[in-house]
Amino acid sequence: MNNPDNYLNKETSPYLLQHAENPVNWHGWNQHALETAKQLNKPILLSIGYSACHWCHVMAHESFEDEDTAKLMNEHFINIKVDREERPDLDKIYQTAHSLLTGRPGGWPLTVFISPDNQMPFFAGTYFPVTARHNMPGFKEILNMVSDAYKTKQIEIEKQNVSLNDMLSQLSHHAPGNITLTALPLDIARKQIESEFQPKYGGFSGAPKFPHPAIIERSLRHWLLMGSQNQPDDRILEMALFTLKQMAQGGIYDHLGGGFCRYSTDEKWMIPHFEKMLYDNGQLLSLYSQAYLISNNTIFERTATQTADWVMREMQSNDGGYFSAQDADSEGEEGKFYVWTPDQIKDLLNDEDYAVFAHCYGVDKEQNFEGHWHLHAYADTAQLSQTFDKSENEINQLLDRCRKILLAARIKRISPERDDKILCSWNALMIKGMLICGRVFNKSDYIDSAKNALQFIHTYLWHEKRLLVTYKDGKAHLNAYLDDYAYLLLALIEALQCEWSQHYFNWAIELADALLNNFEDKENGGFYFTSHDHEQLIQRNKTFADDAMPSGNAIATIALQQLGLLLGNTDYLSSAENSLKASNESMQTQALTHCTQLHALENFLHPPKVIIVRGETKDTMSWQKNINQHYTPNTLSFVIPENEALPDSLSSKQYTGQTCAYICEGTHCLPPVTE
Repeated sequence: MNNPDNYLNKETSPYLLQHAENPVNWHGWNQHALETAKQLNKPILLSIGYSACHWCHVMAHESFEDEDTAKLMNEHFINIKVDREERPDLDKIYQTAHSLLTGRPGGWPLTVFISPDNQMPFFAGTYFPVTARHNMPGFKEILNMVSDAYKTKQIEIEKQNVSLNDMLSQLSHHAPGNITLTALPLDIARKQIESEFQPKYGGFSGAPKFPHPAIIERSLRHWLLMGSQNQPDDRILEMALFTLKQMAQGGIYDHLGGGFCRYSTDEKWMIPHFEKMLYDNGQLLSLYSQAYLISNNTIFERTATQTADWVMREMQSNDGGYFSAQDADSEGEEGKFYVWTPDQIKDLLNDEDYAVFAHCYGVDKEQNFEGHWHLHAYADTAQLSQTFDKSENEINQLLDRCRKILLAARIKRISPERDDKILCSWNALMIKGMLICGRVFNKSDYIDSAKNALQFIHTYLWHEKRLLVTYKDGKAHLNAYLDDYAYLLLALIEALQCEWSQHYFNWAIELADALLNNFEDKENGGFYFTSHDHEQLIQRNKTFADDAMPSGNAIATIALQQLGLLLGNTDYLSSAENSLKASNESMQTQALTHCTQLHALENFLHPPKVIIVRGETKDTMSWQKNINQHYTPNTLSFVIPENEALPDSLSSKQYTGQTCAYICEGTHCLPPVTE
């Protein structure tokens, strides 16, 4: 039955719309809801989640669809539901507050109770069962307890609010001081990577096990840096490549359809929570493509190209933008879409193919997921070749044939729901991944896919030289965050390295200027997560640490370094240096969580090369192909056809009648190279 006091049917977020029929009187986060809480002097119950979140669905079914629970919520609270993907500003603040209040890491669903007069949280948790179990209090019990506390313990709550506000303010204060930047944080991170590495199954934590792409990328870059200084560090490369291989063979990876789930529930990478997020896959697509350049390992090639194919097949809209996520659940069960029984597979494959496939993916072993088999590779091609007396090429062809047959059968199942909103920052991560994959494997369709997504953003999310966060059903809205500008700027620089475009070049400069004008902390260095004209919240976040996505501050710093070196723009380079100085202390004390900012520090200490190739297309294609064969994250290469008009900043890089490369190392340029 429709609840007239539930306002979520006016939202565009698929997650919020999932709750539009709840008996709870939900509001979105808006001024009307906040003012209503003040006027009625009711605490706010803030619930933050996202559409692909398994435990968000569980709490929704247990509590938010329950009439008795909803009655308590409506009587005692103003209830606000937030999609963390549309409002990461709110999520970052209240996740931090949860950690400060509870001493534990947060997660989703996030449940926070907030004072109506100042939006300060006074009690927080994550998932609560509807009734007490597993040493967890029941949600109805929590509702009554919090309501009573708000009425009877206002003095204690006000004191706690003051203390929490002070702590939040301190977390976002980074003053650079008189600092000389050194390589010390790079060395600290190297030691910490070794100490956190899990040698048995790879990765950098126990269960639950996340991919940590920033740590893996730091490992690859550190290996390259040490090699360039004649101090080879093969151990750190081994840790990174072993982790990537274990993930690619694990159940966290979809062996039939491509793409990675968000994390593994066990240390073996075997059983994931089955949601697939665009932001994870964008980062991993870049990593696997680059790892292939280092190792020439065909597992990495297959993983990258299958993931890119999945993105184009299932995650790209007709208008070009990439969708956000696929759910873990289908038909009300987590993972049902992905799992098999041996008989289901036997019915699809001949006996010879089944024997090899079952041995490879563990179907001949005991079930590993609630009475079913979730595919997890136990043997690589070389091992299978020896076991079944077939060449590795024959094994690869057989497995590829089996995977295609099973995928065709799986497509006929009821698939998980898809979160079809299109987010600017997540799209930018995937655009970069598709471009790198396209460059590495010479796949023009991947590059075209990325260009279509860029055009979508320019058409629907770029308005009066400002970005918007999200698009769905013809509506784009919400003032964009630092991540949107920074990720997109870096993606545009990658696009210019795939194919020079005056349009992308001009847009990159507009983005960089908008980023500096709207987000830079000009006094202390670095960049705020929200723009100067954003809604005022209880904290204005400025952090340099990575989480599931790379630090927006770090990506902004790297992009400004790259664009500054390309253009010779010292303002961009100075802003990047100020960001590094502001983060110097946190890089030293928490190096492992600042891996992306460490890439920027490395760029500062060892400035990237910039290569501009000029010539006729038939000649420059072979030059570009040669450049693309190498793992060179510290090199920027741009191929500009001889008939392309140069911007003023690059006017010295003229075509002289024969193909040549202009090479600059930092701010020092070398004579043109003609061979």
